[in-house]
Amino acid sequence: MEDEFLFDEYEFKEEMRKPDPKGIKARKELEGLFDRSKEEVFFSRQLEVWFEDKYYHWVTNRVIREIIASGHMLTEERNLKTGGWIHLLWHKNYRYYKRSAAKTVKIVEEYADPNIAGAIGLHGEMMVLEAFARSQFVLMGKNTKSYKEKEWKRTNHDLDFIFERDGQSYGVEVKNTLGYMEHEELLTKIEMCAFLGLRPLFVTRMLPKSWIYEINEKGGFALIMKYQLYPWTHKKLAEKVAKMLNLPVDAPKVIEEGTIKRFLDWHRKNVKSKKNSQKTK
Repeated sequence: MEDEFLFDEYEFKEEMRKPDPKGIKARKELEGLFDRSKEEVFFSRQLEVWFEDKYYHWVTNRVIREIIASGHMLTEERNLKTGGWIHLLWHKNYRYYKRSAAKTVKIVEEYADPNIAGAIGLHGEMMVLEAFARSQFVLMGKNTKSYKEKEWKRTNHDLDFIFERDGQSYGVEVKNTLGYMEHEELLTKIEMCAFLGLRPLFVTRMLPKSWIYEINEKGGFALIMKYQLYPWTHKKLAEKVAKMLNLPVDAPKVIEEGTIKRFLDWHRKNVKSKKNSQKTK
């Protein structure tokens, strides 16, 4: 299960240092949020997702720690019944925060339950499988590290899917999570695809732009979903999480045609370019 709540998850990436212009701006926005919401309780992953269009998750995480150190924001670590822990955050003047904190923890425990989290992860993969089959891609492998005559043995990683269409093969990794996948894993999957002769395709809720650039530089594509996809049977839970925590979750029956079209357009462009290149040889 993805650990949604690890407060120092990005410690290795962003050490405490002199604020950069981006960090200064992020801090001003976060302090403004807490000043406007003096009787609300938040948690770190929630704020990372809220501000992800402007700041990488690790930037928001670092700024949160800086604000806590300044005394402007208070925090409390709580163990979750479902495993792991959560770091709650609230304005320094919010004295009677415990009721709000209990409410937040309750809904987090509901969607972080291992059975729910496992179902969400598997559902993401099944939705991708259905969407690509609908778009006439042929499944050549599932949870595999082999393709044709080659087998990846350097690590224990595998690929969620291998799809083929129009003579082009893709190694596919699906991450239906609120947080980013691990960067080291992303680089490993890119390396796997290069070894197996596949183009890397990442289907994720969100990735940093710099990581998307790395994927593009290796001839791959990042299909950003924006929303974490819940099973239709968990639609009410998705609605509760979206309403109470303002997190980007949804429970559609299928991945929209427009979403897949973004990848299809890119795929067709590359296939056409490859054919034209072959004609000129």
